[in-house]
Amino acid sequence: MLEAFIVVLREGVEAFLIVAITLAYLRKTAQRHLVSAAYWGILASVFVSTALGGFLWRTGGANQPLWEGIFGLATVVLVVTLVVHMWRMGPKLKQHMEDRLAEVSAQSSTVVSFWGVFFFTLIMITREGMETALLLFQIRDPELVTGAVLGIFGAGIVAYLWQQFGYLINLKHFFQVTAVFLLLFTVQIAVQSFHEFTEAGIFPNSGTLHIASEPYSMEGIYGKWFQMFTFVFCAVWLFGAWAIERLKRFFTSKVVVNV
Repeated sequence: MLEAFIVVLREGVEAFLIVAITLAYLRKTAQRHLVSAAYWGILASVFVSTALGGFLWRTGGANQPLWEGIFGLATVVLVVTLVVHMWRMGPKLKQHMEDRLAEVSAQSSTVVSFWGVFFFTLIMITREGMETALLLFQIRDPELVTGAVLGIFGAGIVAYLWQQFGYLINLKHFFQVTAVFLLLFTVQIAVQSFHEFTEAGIFPNSGTLHIASEPYSMEGIYGKWFQMFTFVFCAVWLFGAWAIERLKRFFTSKVVVNV
C-alpha cells in the first residue's frame, strides 16, 4: 500500500504543478481565452491515461510473464529518464514550461494557439499518467487500490497547502526523497522483470535462473526486505536533508549576528 501511495502522491503533485504553472502563465500573459484549451487537455489526458491503464491490465494482467517483463523494462527506462530529467530541469522547470507555452500560444491564428496549448497540456499530463500506470502495474499488493486512493487525497492536500500556505511545503525535499524512492523501486522492478523473463523461458537455463531469482523477486524474502530497506532509506534521507538545512540556517544566522 505504501508503494502505491508514494507513487500516486508524487505523480499527482507533479501533475498539479504542471497544471498550476500552465494556468498561471496563461493568466499572467493575458491569454485567458486559452485557459479552456488547457482544461480540455487535462480532461483528454485523464481519458488517455485511463485507456493506457486498461490496456496494460488486459495485456499483462492475465499472468503473462513475457508481457510483465517487457512492461517492467519499459517502466525502468521511463522512470529513470524522467527522474534524471527532473533533476536536471527541476530548478528551471517553470521557465522551461513557460518558454514552451510561449511558442505554442504565440500563433497568429487563435485556432492554432488553442490546439497548441491543448496538445502541450495533453502530452505533459499524459506523461505523468503513463508513468503512474506503469509503476502501479509493477506493484503486487492486495491493498494497491487503497494506497492509490490515499495517494490521490494526499496529492490534493499537498496541492491545497501549496496554494494556501506555500511556505509549509518544501517541494525540493519532497521531490528529492520521492525520486530516491522511485530509483530504488526501479532496481526492484528490473530484478522482477528478469525473473518474469526467466519464467517466460527466453534465456538458456531459464528454469534454473527462475528458481535462483525467486528469493529476489517482489514476493521473495530478499525482495520484501529490500522494500523495507527502501522506505527506511528514504526516511533517513528526508531526515538528513532536513537536519542539514537546519544546520546551514543555524550557522548562517550565527555568521550574520557576529558580523
